[in-house]
This record gives sequence, structure tokens and C-alpha cells, in this order.
Amino acid sequence: MTATVFILNGPNLNLLGEREPEIYGHETLADIEARSQAHAASLGLDIDFRQSNHEGDMIDAIHEARGKACALIVNAGGLTHTSVALHDALNAFDGHVIEVHLSNIHRREAFRHHSYVASAATGSICGFGSHGYVMALDAVHNMREQQTA
Repeated sequence: MTATVFILNGPNLNLLGEREPEIYGHETLADIEARSQAHAASLGLDIDFRQSNHEGDMIDAIHEARGKACALIVNAGGLTHTSVALHDALNAFDGHVIEVHLSNIHRREAFRHHSYVASAATGSICGFGSHGYVMALDAVHNMREQQTA
């Protein structure tokens, strides 16, 4: 298995920096990608960073990651709370899955408290803004180190 991590971002995350900055911050998705790329390189990981507003594209990316990626980092946006199909695709992935959310979904509207992604994930990180992506990369790196030790 390669040391590639797919970082998948769902609907509306292309609007980061513009959409509700009081919740999601002022960084753009491009800023997060650059930060993730730099941190991944420092850990000896490659990333494939993507965003889609379409559930089927997200599922196709998860299927593509099978056999290519050691881990998935997934910020599914609103699909987190609605997509059984995304959940099923994540369960078919044979590596680690880290769920990331910029905001703390448990301190928000009640409909955001349930995550279909969480039950398919190795772990979840929420509420730390864009630093959650760095934390997720650290988690992937640490789990890989433990597997080879």
C-alpha cells in the first residue's frame, strides 16, 4: 500500500472563506490544501486533495482510493448528516478513515449531531477549524508508524 492519503471535501466547501466565516473561518479551501500538502510532505505522505458538490463524485473518489490510498480524510459537509450511500462506500474502503469538520457539529443545530460518516470512520475530529486537517494527517502518520513497529 502506498503512502497516499485522499482528502475528500464535500458540498459547499469550495465556498470556504466566503460562506459563513463566523462559523467556518476566513481560510479558503486552497489555503487548507496548501497547508495540508506541506504538512503531509513533512510526514512523508502524498495527498490527493479533492472537492465535489456531488454525492456520486464523492463515492466514486472513495472507490478510486481503494488499493491506491492508505487512508481517507473526509469532510463530507452536509452529506455527513444525510448520506447512507457515502457511509456504505466508506465501509468498503480497507484503510483508515478520518472524519474532519471545521466546526463542532455537536454544538450546532440538532440535525448536524448525527453523522453517517462517523460510524464508518476510524476517528473523528471536529471544532478545530482547518487545523483539523493537520491533526488528521498526524493521526494517519501515527497509525502507519504503529502498524510498522
